[in-house]
Amino acid sequence: MTWLWVALGGALGAPLRYLADRAVQSRHAADFPWGTFAVNVTGCLALGLLTGAVLGGGGAWDDMQVLLGTGLCGALTTYSTFSWETLRLAESGRGVLAGANVAASVCAGTGAAAAGLALTGAF
Repeated sequence: MTWLWVALGGALGAPLRYLADRAVQSRHAADFPWGTFAVNVTGCLALGLLTGAVLGGGGAWDDMQVLLGTGLCGALTTYSTFSWETLRLAESGRGVLAGANVAASVCAGTGAAAAGLALTGAF
């Protein structure tokens, strides 16, 4: 049954990721990958909130953790696109922008996950 929860969450997260990425990126003329940045940071916040809820709620949250954490957040966030966009920036001579993408993504993602944990009182 667990794999069905993962599949359902992934089926929701993948189109949500695409639509959110396109909506954010269409509002920015810059070369910076704002869409991917936004979905990754949002996914980190969601996973921090979910993790905090799971830590505080015991075993009753197991199915939700798999559905929302592994499935939805796993499909919503994208390390491969982040990596590809960063390499594309670097290869096209925009190394500073590539470095900014790495630094901002790691800092904002980690901060968002910590904020999610803090908002649930788990951190």
